[in-house]
Amino acid sequence: MNIFRRCIALVMLLASASIATATTWKLDVAHSSVRFSVSHLVISEVMGSFGKFDATMESQAEDFSDAKINATINTASIDTENEKRDGHLRSDDFFNAEKFPEIRFVGTTIEKTGSDTYAITGTLTIRDSTRTVVLNTQYKGSVVDPWWNTQAVFKATTSINRFDFGLRWNTAMETGGLVAGETVEIMLLLEFTKQP
Repeated sequence: MNIFRRCIALVMLLASASIATATTWKLDVAHSSVRFSVSHLVISEVMGSFGKFDATMESQAEDFSDAKINATINTASIDTENEKRDGHLRSDDFFNAEKFPEIRFVGTTIEKTGSDTYAITGTLTIRDSTRTVVLNTQYKGSVVDPWWNTQAVFKATTSINRFDFGLRWNTAMETGGLVAGETVEIMLLLEFTKQP
């Protein structure tokens, strides 16, 4: 009888494991932002953002340690608060937004580095170049909003060399140094809504 009960328990355990599904989280774009900064004339900085972007996340673990993330950014939505500069950034000197309308990020692995911090490794594609990047990420917590939606918030930062992604336009100054720096600092504030 004990063997029979153990077999039943094992079958039930396997069945429950097989039907377990990942929870899907959808980005709340209205409460999220994609920002960047790059040096200008060596000693100054230009800051900008993208107005159109989207992301989804799937996770079974409550602490998001197994999260799978996919994100896209619309290159034409770049905004540095200067229309002439934004037009140049959309051109083939930089993003070529007409030919390459999206920046893509696909998370490949996630490592927990602290009680609420992660190193999210993934592939970043800009233009026709794909490189591995690491997002240093802080999980800022989860809350239930007044409409009974569960929201999870993350803040992530990384830096890339824009030359690695074909954004190669530049001009050297007479005093040395470049008009626009090679390194781009990126900051993401992402609020996800748990899907039913």
